[in-house]
Amino acid sequence: MKKFIGVVLGLVLVGSMFMQSAQAQITLMQNKPEIDAQLKEYAATWEKASGMKATIKSCGGGACDLGQQLRADYSAGDMPDIFVIAGLEDYKEWSNIILDLSAEKWAAETDVAFKVDGKVFGFPVAIEGWGMAYNADMLKKAGIDPATLVNLAGYKAAFEKLDSMKAELGINSVVSMAASSEMKWVTAHHNFNSLLSNGLPYGDLSVVNSMLAGTVDEKRLAEYAEWVDLLFKYSDKAVLTTGNYDTQVGAFATQKAVFLHQGNWTDPNIKAANATFEMAFAPHGSMEQATDGIFVAAPSYYVINSESKNIDAAKQFLNDLVFTEAGNDYIVNKAGMIPAFKNITLQPTGPLSKSVQAYAAAGKVYSWNQYYFSTDFRDQTLGPIYNQLANGQIDKAKFIELMKAAIATLKK
Repeated sequence: MKKFIGVVLGLVLVGSMFMQSAQAQITLMQNKPEIDAQLKEYAATWEKASGMKATIKSCGGGACDLGQQLRADYSAGDMPDIFVIAGLEDYKEWSNIILDLSAEKWAAETDVAFKVDGKVFGFPVAIEGWGMAYNADMLKKAGIDPATLVNLAGYKAAFEKLDSMKAELGINSVVSMAASSEMKWVTAHHNFNSLLSNGLPYGDLSVVNSMLAGTVDEKRLAEYAEWVDLLFKYSDKAVLTTGNYDTQVGAFATQKAVFLHQGNWTDPNIKAANATFEMAFAPHGSMEQATDGIFVAAPSYYVINSESKNIDAAKQFLNDLVFTEAGNDYIVNKAGMIPAFKNITLQPTGPLSKSVQAYAAAGKVYSWNQYYFSTDFRDQTLGPIYNQLANGQIDKAKFIELMKAAIATLKK
């Protein structure tokens, strides 16, 4: 009898351990396909160290709409344990299932967590920035001082000179820019932010609030339209209208374009292309007045699904990114990101990430304000307007007209 009871207890214990093991697994949905391989590699490392499984799913970069995918997953009862939000509008959509993470250890190590009413809900994936990345070697060869790249006049002069030297420099275009329907995150997210925050104090929402009320400063919009038109004019038309992320970044990395309209997240891609030329960021030239900063912030945040059956494992995954050597190595060395946590002492080696850090250290930074507008407004309303201008279907005047009409629809 004792032997029978022992066997039963043993089976119960094994069954309990199996159930715990079965529960100790998480799914993370993230929006940066450029770090998909690195994150999956880290997940495998974490699995060996923790004994828990982490499945990584990537949806973003234009090929996959994260918002649509999350809605489909939620409807199917297959919501990930950890997923990404970009800002306030995303938080509003999912607030009923986003867990309060204020008590987590990592929250005390960052100044850029996503907060609502003083409570921490989002784990900052990294610190990122973008401006106009430039090939310093080519600018030097052309006799162009990067310090002049601070306004419309400076960029017009530089673009004209470089365009006249295309054969000598061996380039296909002055700028590598993408405005296809797949790349609306470059135009209607990142470039759009030039209109929203360039030249304003960090956190200034005056332009945002005016636009959300349906109005826009016409002088500011006209100068911004001049900037967009200038970028498109000096871009390779094939890359501009049909190119994807790899095509756009590749043109710069292989020195077929002098400028790249992207951010420091391209460091790993540029390194993989064996690019060795000197590079850095210059401010956007979307205004007549000179500006001296670039756009820097936490790009997105990991949040935990409060309905998950694996909350403890999800919490550990995030904490281990911050407090383990493997987690730190993944963030900085493998993914090439700038860490958002004060305890992480590793520094990125990528040249564009170093440039972002230099601007941030000097306080020469402007806000990311695009996420005060809904994804649908950016992607479905604004994206096609940029695409039409890129394809020559409308001119600059019509671009301004359509932008004003789109902004007018925001008035409540």
